[in-house]
Amino acid sequence: MECRIGCAACCIVISISSPIPGMPEGKPAGVRCVQLTADNRCGLFGSPERPAVCGSLRPSEEMCGQSNEEAYAYLAALERATAGNEKR
Repeated sequence: MECRIGCAACCIVISISSPIPGMPEGKPAGVRCVQLTADNRCGLFGSPERPAVCGSLRPSEEMCGQSNEEAYAYLAALERATAGNEKR
């Protein structure tokens, strides 16, 4: 499956605990990644500075749904379900 161009739900909705260039403490849930371009593409795609967690996340029917709204809703529910479960 390919990402929907311009969706960027995974770069906005979910939290990322890994440091990101421009976001050394990671990215909180619901905050747009500073590396997203104006057309919602990853500015670090293909770059060694891109966090491994971002490169390992693969689009799927379940996660992406049929629309950006479905993707946002699914990922928001996943974020709520896993909040506070990160490694310490």
